[in-house]
Amino acid sequence: MLLLVVFSGAVLCAQSAINGRLGAEVGVLESAWLTFALGTLVSFLYAFLFEPPHAMTLFSVPRWQITGAFFGVLYMLVIVFAMPRVGTAAATVAVISGQLLMSLLVDHFGWFGNHVIHLGSSRMIAIGLLAVALVLIYKSNAAEAVTKRTQAITG
Repeated sequence: MLLLVVFSGAVLCAQSAINGRLGAEVGVLESAWLTFALGTLVSFLYAFLFEPPHAMTLFSVPRWQITGAFFGVLYMLVIVFAMPRVGTAAATVAVISGQLLMSLLVDHFGWFGNHVIHLGSSRMIAIGLLAVALVLIYKSNAAEAVTKRTQAITG
């Protein structure tokens, strides 16, 4: 299962890079619209053909559980806007950093009905290492941009 999740993360990164380029060419909202339109179609077909019945429906679950859909829209709009501006690696590490920070908070406090897993020293070290990776990647991107601008000016 862990390999499947790693693969899905790789696909998410590729999708973000592709959508970032598409968003730069046709517009952020158009790129996000295409993703959600195709996602709606595929999800509907999958649910219609394969999903077993459940005790609750989208209309009967607690309303706070519906907010996750809005977070997906926010993520898509931000990543399509940011990817061409900060680069694929920096945007991906920034997303992973946000995911790691939030997941550690969810685990530590048991939010959303999840089991409590306390924030220990190894988890704190992981946060620090990821922060270092983000800073180094971002600085590397900035240095590369300065080099390209200098080369363009000196021709």
